[in-house]
Amino acid sequence: MNDTVHTFTSFDGLEIAYRLWGAEHAGPPVILHHGFAVNGVANWAMPGIVDALVASGRRVAAIDARGHGASAKPQDIAHYGEANMSRDVSTLADTLGAAEFDLVGYSMGGVVTAITLTREPRVRRAVISGVGAGVVELGGLDTRAVPPDLVAQALTADDPAEIADSPAAPFRMLADAIGADRHALARQVRAAHSAPIPLDTITAPVLVLAGRDDPLAARPEVLATAIPGARLTVVDGDHLNAVREPAFSRAIVWWVNDAEPADAADSAGTATPAR
Repeated sequence: MNDTVHTFTSFDGLEIAYRLWGAEHAGPPVILHHGFAVNGVANWAMPGIVDALVASGRRVAAIDARGHGASAKPQDIAHYGEANMSRDVSTLADTLGAAEFDLVGYSMGGVVTAITLTREPRVRRAVISGVGAGVVELGGLDTRAVPPDLVAQALTADDPAEIADSPAAPFRMLADAIGADRHALARQVRAAHSAPIPLDTITAPVLVLAGRDDPLAARPEVLATAIPGARLTVVDGDHLNAVREPAFSRAIVWWVNDAEPADAADSAGTATPAR
């Protein structure tokens, strides 16, 4: 695992952290954007996705989103939200000197990826994963599964026993397990994107990738249908463990390398055109 943390100064002066793998490889980098509460290593390196991409000949950069991991955790809620995170992705691409890049996002990072695809012409291919119809219907994460107020309450409670019976308790458990800044995460919850995203303007090839038992990625076919020409792949798993399924990393590798095997449906789970 690469423990070297690099940083860049983003558009609003925040220091954003990232890690690099496969520096020996040429070509467009693959930028990975993690989900809520975790960081680039936990979301992408630990499940083996980084290793799979590097083994396929790709240079990989995994960002720590603002408020997460080794990145800055400002007090002002105005610095949070997926739209700001999307601008961080562009600044990272600038930092890497990337004329074009592939982008893969999970959960919160999936929303960041969707936003970036509508405003960043350098994205060559993209994977939007860990999200579903909520991106189309709510403009972001599916808050119908767990209301944001409950998540913020769970994160900021002084005693975790107070929220033991809350449906948001797993978010608190995850944050505590990885030593996250719970108050920074609560600020992100309150700033989460909830405005319409012009998905019909996306022109880059997109794979929508979801776990079939993931309540936060319910009805991913709605999202795939909303993006012109998108493909949909469904693999085993729920929101926490789908990333550890071998089919999940295989789908990402074949998509960003534009090298879909003839038996993609068997190799990557359920791979079908969105239309």
